[in-house]
Parts: sequence; structure tokens; C-alpha cells
Amino acid sequence: MSSELKRKPELLIPASSLEVLKTAVIFGADAVYIGGEAFGLRAKAKNFSMEEMAEGIAFAHERGVKVYVTANILAHNSDLEGAENYFRELRDLKPAPPDALIISDPGMFAIAKEVWPQAEIHISTQANNTNYRTYLFWWKLGAKRVVSARELSLEEIREIRKNIPEEMEIESFVHGAMCISYSGRCLLSNYFTGRDANRGACTHPCRWKYAVVEETRPGEYLPVYENERGTFIFNSKDLCMIEYLPELMGAGIDSLKIEGRMKTALYVAAVARTYRKAIDDCFASETVYRSRMEWYRQEIAQCTYRQFTTGFYFGKPNENTQIYDNSTYISESVYLGIVEEKRDHLIRIEQKNKFSVGDRIEIMKPSGENVETIVEEMYNGEGEAVESCPHAKQVIWLKLSEEAQAYDLLRAKAASCESAGA
Repeated sequence: MSSELKRKPELLIPASSLEVLKTAVIFGADAVYIGGEAFGLRAKAKNFSMEEMAEGIAFAHERGVKVYVTANILAHNSDLEGAENYFRELRDLKPAPPDALIISDPGMFAIAKEVWPQAEIHISTQANNTNYRTYLFWWKLGAKRVVSARELSLEEIREIRKNIPEEMEIESFVHGAMCISYSGRCLLSNYFTGRDANRGACTHPCRWKYAVVEETRPGEYLPVYENERGTFIFNSKDLCMIEYLPELMGAGIDSLKIEGRMKTALYVAAVARTYRKAIDDCFASETVYRSRMEWYRQEIAQCTYRQFTTGFYFGKPNENTQIYDNSTYISESVYLGIVEEKRDHLIRIEQKNKFSVGDRIEIMKPSGENVETIVEEMYNGEGEAVESCPHAKQVIWLKLSEEAQAYDLLRAKAASCESAGA
């Protein structure tokens, strides 16, 4: 370990559902962040009922993994009474409450402190945390951790670390989608569609195509000048810092956060496993970490992504961090399912995309192994032999040429089988 890297950072992974939470835990997360059915900034995610939350927290805690719950909307008056009840429910959750709450709104912070004084509170990036005095403000109010604004450079984060208590934690995004607005505070969605991004219902207008228009009268409205085909003028590349872990650790960041509470289990498994290996390698030996860089790059490319950028970490982004001609994800793998049960020579999955007997697929193991295998036999939920599984969410029993275990993930190359998308 380098003398600069004094503490091993937490790997914090998003989860949109109970299945994805379990995947994140098995594939290497130190902590998982999730949303309940209210007060989080991902209203379109599947999110967790209280029963699912209780089961997910128990599953994580049995494996030494923490769970944080988001309540990071910018609240209106009508939200406040419900927030009190919500924090009470979280406080009283059995067998155990979540390990921390993620909050951005001062009013929500105050309610959480009143209802659940012992709660550990993390201040969301949505609160626009860009300087050490802001960190100290939240620290004095009782926050344990602050999530840095995406607009900060590593130099700025290093300065924050020097000016806050050692016990205070810094969390920073290291992978995933970037927001064109200031740390997520955006009015575009509300303006265009009436769905408020700051209350969890963003329609992502930054990913839309904007056509060239002509002014009918000077100043009546602003044209977008690109070319005759229009432009994706707000569309940022995705953040990826897998190649810069020593710099992140050296800046004093305590938690490396992955964006993506709308993502599939395949995405979560690939990102969690890759960053887990990279963090462990880097903390043990930077030489080993550097020697395995090609594997990290190959594995991280198995996730859906929009090309990669380092965001603001090494200076302000420019035109090279945008994608102007499309908003399409690159996807090199198709998600087939997770092994839920093993019985004799057969494994059970809930199928996510179509594949067939005879297909060559891959078993993705939490250990880091990728095992090529052939689908030898396939049976539907009634035990009848079938040649393929064309309907999403079918219960399928498989015989593979190689052995798979519970929680292994099955995937295929994007071009090797029919799919509805990964």
C-alpha cells in the first residue's frame, strides 16, 4: 500500500430492487444505497416496500454490508407530515433499521433528527456541497458524511479533506451517468413535461435530440445551431474513474459511489465486481493494480455506457466530454438471469432476455471468473423441455456444460442471442 493511501475506501453500489441489492452484496459492495416508495430522487425506479427493505437489510447485514436509504427530494410543505411517518417506519424497521439516511433538504434533515436522533445522516450531492465550510456546517448539525458535488476537482476535494475533522467522511461519485445541471438541480424536466427532477420524476431532457430551428423574429426564441440533423446538445459521456483509484484515495475520499439506481443486475454485478477487484488491488499494491488495468477496462465495458469521461476531477469538462450525435448506450453484453436455485444438474433462473438451447453463454462469478458454457437443456416451469425462452420473466431450468452456483449471473455477448436489451 502506498504511504499516501491511509484508509481503504468503501465501495457504495446502487440497487433498484431486492434482486439487484442481493447482486450488489454478493458481487462486492461494502454498502448499498436504495430508495423507498417515497421521498427519493428515482421515482421511476422499482424501489423498495418496507417488507423488501427489511429483507434486503437483513440479507446485507448477514454478509457484513451496510444499507443506506435515500430521502433526498427537495421537499414541499405537503411532503413534511409524510416524511415524519416515513422516518418513524425506518427507525422501527425489524430486524434492523438502515445504517444511514441520505438527505439533501434541511427541513427533511431536521425532521429525521427529531424523529430518529440516533440516525446516521449523509448529505446528498443534491445539496450542492462544493466547499469545506458547507461540510463543516453539516458536521456541526450532526451529519456524519457529505457527498461531494460532481463539479469538484480532486484538488478541491483534497482541500476539503484538510479542513474538516478526520472523523467526517467524504463520499464522491466515481462511475455512472453525469448530469448536465448543477449536481442534479434541474428545471428542464418540469418545464417540458411537468415532472419535477428535484422530486424524483426526471424525464432526462438532457438525453433528448434538439432540432435546428429558425427564428421567426429576432429574439423570439433561441435557435440551436449544430447541423441539419439536429443535436444531442446536453448529452454527457458517463463518468469512469477505474484508472484513477490512487488519485481518488490520495485525495482522502472515504466512499467511492457508483451511480445507477435504475440499472439492471448485470450492470450492478459488472461494476461492483470490477471496482471491488480494483480497489483491493490498488490498496494492496499499486503495481498489481496497474498490471491488471486491461482486465478492469474489459469488464467495465460489459456494462451499458455512453463512452467515458473523468468529469470534473482533472479540470472543467469541454466539448470532448459530450456526445452530440446520439444518446444511445453502448452494450456489449445481454443479461440472461441470475441463478436462484440449484437442483441436481439443473439451475433455476427467471429469464430476462431470450436465448436458446445450443447457445454459448457466460457464467459471471462473484470471484472474478468468467466461465464460457453451452446451454445443453432447457425446461419451462412445468418441467417441459423447450428449445428457447422467448418471454421475459419466464421461470426456466437449465442444464449447462459447466457448473454454476447460486447468485452466479448468466450473460451473453450482445450479438450472440436475441435480446430485448441488457
